[in-house]
Amino acid sequence: MAGMAPNRYAGVCKTCGGTVPEEGGELRRDLSGWIVYHTDCVPAPAPGWHTGLLGSYDCETTGTDPFSARLVSAAFVTSTGARYEFLVDPGVEIPAEAAAVHGISTEQARAHGAEPADALDRIAGLLAEHLGKGAPLVVFNAPFDLTLLEAELDRHGLKALRDRVREVAPIVDPLIIDRTLDRYRKGSRTLEAQCGYYGVAIENAHDACADAVAAMGVARAQAARYPELAEADLSELHARQIEWKAAAEVEFAEYKASRGEPFRSEPGWPIRIR
Repeated sequence: MAGMAPNRYAGVCKTCGGTVPEEGGELRRDLSGWIVYHTDCVPAPAPGWHTGLLGSYDCETTGTDPFSARLVSAAFVTSTGARYEFLVDPGVEIPAEAAAVHGISTEQARAHGAEPADALDRIAGLLAEHLGKGAPLVVFNAPFDLTLLEAELDRHGLKALRDRVREVAPIVDPLIIDRTLDRYRKGSRTLEAQCGYYGVAIENAHDACADAVAAMGVARAQAARYPELAEADLSELHARQIEWKAAAEVEFAEYKASRGEPFRSEPGWPIRIR
């Protein structure tokens, strides 16, 4: 758990504006950096967005390129217990390597899947309704799932999600949050790995509904671990994630260049820019 620590250097109290002497207050990190308080000025913990209404979306697809892959299954779940699950006939063959991940074959999708346009319109409607309430939508690796949704809506001549809401926000992406707030931790950052790290149960990885539930659990666990995350205004948190993703792109490009390796930029969050 993140907590308070004595300030090693004098600073200005964020609450009252007075000078906090060296070792005379409490040091804390918020989303913009380190801040200091007088001991009696430390604000009481806020309930946090993670204790209110949350939605979570996940999908399984035919491939790894969100602009060309097709939707195979999807799920939208909420913290109130609502669950909406979709099996979709993508209209194309599901590659064996994709089926090996999510377990849905071409034959199964053709026999039991919904028409893509019907499912996509319903999914976009559910997400738009949720976002219209101002409630956060958890999407693990949002630039993949939401970019693919927008590409599929366009492919089928349907209204884009971005045209159904004032803004596709607030989005909470546990992947970019984890990479930023715990950037030096070694090891995998997949949803399964993060579930293990944050102590969240996941019963059937790569099932869209199970992954959506697990991603919501990870987001809640992150907020519980990092008070500055839990107390963040949702519009600020959304904006910060845009900045974090852009900074990560620059850093990764520099790393690739230092090794003489090619780099393909993937700009944009929560929806990629083509």
